[in-house]
Amino acid sequence: MKRQQAEQRGRAGEARAALWLQARGWRILDRRRKTPLGEIDLVARRGRIVAFIEVKWRKSAAELDHAIDQYRLQRVAAAVEAVAHEYARDGEDIRVDVILLAPRSLPRHIVNAWQP
Repeated sequence: MKRQQAEQRGRAGEARAALWLQARGWRILDRRRKTPLGEIDLVARRGRIVAFIEVKWRKSAAELDHAIDQYRLQRVAAAVEAVAHEYARDGEDIRVDVILLAPRSLPRHIVNAWQP
């Protein structure tokens, strides 16, 4: 039951992040893109930037400081390498971003969170 609730909170967080991005001029290209190397929560485009976005939802803003780590970012980056060619054209910038969400808090958008 707890796993199901966590899954529902995660999906709600991803929907909230997508709306937040759209309000800032991003176009959502894909949601929950599964690859053999992992899942990418959101794929979004704005201009010549294609962002592969990891979304983390926590019960409190204080928990957000520990929501993402190098291991999780590495998994997302590996998944991005497998599918980036499907979303980005030659000359476009590709990056891995993170959006951190918690109740009663503004979203925190970490731009270009993965630096290999």
